[in-house]
Amino acid sequence: MPGLDDPGFENTVTYICEHHKGGAMGIIINQPITITVGDLFSQLKLDISELPLGKQPLHYGGPVQKERGFVLHSCGKQWETTLPVSDDVCITGSKDIFTDMAADDGPEHSLIALGYAGWDAGQLEAEVADNRWLTVPGDPAILFETDHNDQWLAAARKLGIDLNLMGGQSGNA
Repeated sequence: MPGLDDPGFENTVTYICEHHKGGAMGIIINQPITITVGDLFSQLKLDISELPLGKQPLHYGGPVQKERGFVLHSCGKQWETTLPVSDDVCITGSKDIFTDMAADDGPEHSLIALGYAGWDAGQLEAEVADNRWLTVPGDPAILFETDHNDQWLAAARKLGIDLNLMGGQSGNA
């Protein structure tokens, strides 16, 4: 929400990957960083210089384990640590997906992020109850096909909300 008072999450869209009584885990999807996918793959000794994927930016996935890579991707093929998030989106954190992506045999759609956002038991629910987050159903089109500059507004539009018209204060009626 516009009034979220944590600069690390200001104007972010976080795709929640896991949510249970012990807590929640998500990946921020609209915060690209200056490092490209090609830079990451080069560090992994994987050459993707001929693939358009190499020019795509990596994303800041969140403040937890910022050195660890996660791939949100379209489902279909399975890798060592692939877990379904929904019928359309999976998450993988093992190197085998990177090897396949370098061989141009990866998922049809993907977003690679370093780090993740995590919440302790009840923390995310409390933040939602305090109107710090606007919640919308996950949408693969917003995740994979919408420019990162437009994802925040596109997610809110799914609920008929124009965030440009909202102030920094919110409440419960």
